[in-house]
Amino acid sequence: MTQEEKIEYWIKSSELDFKSMINLFKSKEYVWSLFVGHLMIEKLLKGLYAKNIGDTPPFIHDLVKIAKRTSIELTDEIQNTLDLVTSFNIEGRYSNYKSDFREKCTRKYAREKIIEIKRLRLWLLNQLGK
Repeated sequence: MTQEEKIEYWIKSSELDFKSMINLFKSKEYVWSLFVGHLMIEKLLKGLYAKNIGDTPPFIHDLVKIAKRTSIELTDEIQNTLDLVTSFNIEGRYSNYKSDFREKCTRKYAREKIIEIKRLRLWLLNQLGK
């Protein structure tokens, strides 16, 4: 697989997750919607890693750590959003966090966070030249 094919793989896979995130939100599965939003952003970062570094992305889920390894410049705002979205992976995955997160994850909360995720997605696609 060429470097360009690897990058396209990550982008296409993230697009499927983007659609799933929206559909999960529409079906009122707010926790899972944000969890999948994390996966989508993670895949775009891994595509950016493949583009900028030319190697296999790290097998980690911490979005800030992945982003820092891509050699892109992160503003405080972007880094804070990445931290927030990383928390959706942890809170959506582990039972001891999931019940608290489910209470916090109202329609309004999820909608606001999806707006942030969408902005981050567009920024990352721009970084990828898409």
